[in-house]
Amino acid sequence: MRSLRTALIQQTCSNDKDATLGKTCAMIRRAVADGALLVVLQELHAGPYFCQVEDPDLFDMAETIPGADSRVIAGLAGELGVVIVASLFERRAPGLYHNTAVVFENDGSTAGVYRKMHIPDDPGFYEKFYFTPGDLGFNPVKTSVGTLGVLVCWDQWYPEAARLMALAGADLLIYPTAIGWDPADSTAEQERQRDAWITVQRGHAVANGLPLLAVNRVGFEPSPLHPETGIKFWGSSFAAGPQGELLAEASRENEEILLVDLDLGRSETVRRIWPFLRDRRIDAYGDLLKRYRD
Repeated sequence: MRSLRTALIQQTCSNDKDATLGKTCAMIRRAVADGALLVVLQELHAGPYFCQVEDPDLFDMAETIPGADSRVIAGLAGELGVVIVASLFERRAPGLYHNTAVVFENDGSTAGVYRKMHIPDDPGFYEKFYFTPGDLGFNPVKTSVGTLGVLVCWDQWYPEAARLMALAGADLLIYPTAIGWDPADSTAEQERQRDAWITVQRGHAVANGLPLLAVNRVGFEPSPLHPETGIKFWGSSFAAGPQGELLAEASRENEEILLVDLDLGRSETVRRIWPFLRDRRIDAYGDLLKRYRD
């Protein structure tokens, strides 16, 4: 058994960037005090989910890497001796921006970077306006606590992304996320959406024999254009084991530090009895490179 205590930071965000980041840092400190060696933050944790509208002025929120926000998180990782997965709005060049996850090693150095590959464009989630699709591929990040298969939010609906991380040697799958309901949706529709979100990710854990962490934000964030509308982020951050078993789950309503002890040795045991990687018919999957089999 190789146990790894992990903390999932589920929080609300506001337009007060300093206050939001300060709260994040305080929650990281509490998690480390409780023994966490790996801390995972939610998607775009430094502020509100701005993609509810298309506004060119909001590009001013982006920063280079390294930048002010990433230096704060990197400094905290080094001070506390913890690995941190952060999620930032990256300014790569004028007119070129990414939704980027950065993994900081426990000495404060940058262990690796992942740029979100799948970019949605739905009502209230206008991410294609802001983010260029990632160009770094699906490559896990090697750290002192293991090899981390970091993906971001919309990536979580694509089994190909999880599989490629597994095939590259990931020890676990990690999804910083910002997903919620339109409050106008029926209760039944809201439940279907949340259940689908949990189910598909547990399926990735099963199909690849890997533990999985999904970290979501929580609370209502009004639309900048129509404050009476917005997104109710459903929280529900969770950890699953390599057979999809739920190890821990956060609430739908509250900020929370979700602590979970992962047994990274179980993947070996599970993959011996369910050798999905062995039995893949890689000679027959060529059409997966097509958009559709007309």
